[in-house]
Amino acid sequence: MANLGQAVSLHRVDLLDYAAVRGLLAQERPDAVYHLAARASVGASWADPASTLHNNIVAQLNVLRALAELGARPRVLIVASADEYGRVHPEDLPVDEETPLRPVNPYAVSKVAQDYMGLQYYLSHDLPIVRVRPFNHSGPRQETGFVIPDFCSQIARIEVGRQEPVIQVGNLDAERDLHDVRDTVRGYRLALELGRPGDVYNLGRAQAYAIREILERLLALARTPVHVQPDPQRMRPSDIPRIVADCAKVRRATGWAPVYTLEQTLQDTLDYWRARIRHELASPSPTTQ
Repeated sequence: MANLGQAVSLHRVDLLDYAAVRGLLAQERPDAVYHLAARASVGASWADPASTLHNNIVAQLNVLRALAELGARPRVLIVASADEYGRVHPEDLPVDEETPLRPVNPYAVSKVAQDYMGLQYYLSHDLPIVRVRPFNHSGPRQETGFVIPDFCSQIARIEVGRQEPVIQVGNLDAERDLHDVRDTVRGYRLALELGRPGDVYNLGRAQAYAIREILERLLALARTPVHVQPDPQRMRPSDIPRIVADCAKVRRATGWAPVYTLEQTLQDTLDYWRARIRHELASPSPTTQ
């Protein structure tokens, strides 16, 4: 445990270790639980489906099982995913919470399980669980493995001469509902505090952007010319052409709506990666110390 001032205590615990999870929850007796822990990469889920399914499902099961067995009743937020909707048909758009779930990758299957496990523990144990299905979100500090930090990290390296002026891309035609992670976090808090236990809420901008448009906006912010090159390794076995959220339900329940513009998200994320690359270049290599 590390104390950060007077407000925050950090506990390192393996969520796959039921005894450790139960012990921590028994000790802390939280008033609210925000459960976000998961393997979140779609690409990694294709490479190792079993690990993604086991990690995401069992980690959450241990948290909910422990709360139920302890008789604890904190409000719990289960963070599922818009990936659960999967193969969305054109007539389904915009996607609301009643749209059928048609998951097309192992990560999405794990999130369906987490989503419905949350519903199950609400129904079977009367735990006050609220579920959210966030659509694509990004912003500063997001690691690579996702489209915007992948683009931004490459541009930042190109600008300082650490990469050839070529950016590797996957499918640029897919359209995604994208909002800022800082709005996402605010939505999580509002959903937990104001959402109705047992319910599920979409979190999105309710507007779709083509990946090509996002890349073009970032290239316009670049300080040096950049060429675009398709990379077959970045193509996913299954990709959804277009998805856009209907977020009327969460607006009615909580008043939540995104406030950060796409332009702000892209600028802030690119500036984060510029600063990060500068820091990496300024830091001495372990081999030279």
